[in-house]
Amino acid sequence: MNFKYVRALLPCLLLALVLLAGCTGKADSAPPPEAEPEAPAEQGDAAALGKLASFTADTLDGGTFTQDDIAAKDATVINFWALSCPPCIAELPDLAAYAKTLPENVQFITVCLDAGIDMEHAQELLTEAGFEGVTLVSGDGDLAELCGNLMYTPTTLFADSQGNLVGDALIGVQKDLSGTYTAAVNRVLAASGKDEISVG
Repeated sequence: MNFKYVRALLPCLLLALVLLAGCTGKADSAPPPEAEPEAPAEQGDAAALGKLASFTADTLDGGTFTQDDIAAKDATVINFWALSCPPCIAELPDLAAYAKTLPENVQFITVCLDAGIDMEHAQELLTEAGFEGVTLVSGDGDLAELCGNLMYTPTTLFADSQGNLVGDALIGVQKDLSGTYTAAVNRVLAASGKDEISVG
């Protein structure tokens, strides 16, 4: 393993170590929204977390994913999760089902923040859930900065083709995943002057 790869992986691994204690990034924070399933999930300004205009990431299947892959679609849904976060794992089948309903101009990717600990287990969980999309396991540039700014898992962000994060960061498991995610995707599309989508 070369030093450049280790340096690129370090920010996400550091965050993953913090997340091993639970699904929050700060011990003195209020309990994460997933601790109480009936409570509404938190939201926050996604743009404050950064953007995805310049980065290179390794995928779970050994490929590479960059800002060019973001630019190839009108909107990208990005779900950040961790092996150490039970609510993240519990929602994977719902994420997989939703991803399959999206049209060609919208992609759904995941970022497993601690996949480096056990990549085989991460792949098993995604396969069991039926997720067929791209999962990022490390990265540099804007992705590394974004990982460092996250406080909770799961967190879902929505990016336009320039890598700008649009709308709210969705924190925690969403009660109406399809409706909430579709509304967020449509905000991204509307901001870019693109047609809205509907999913079945």
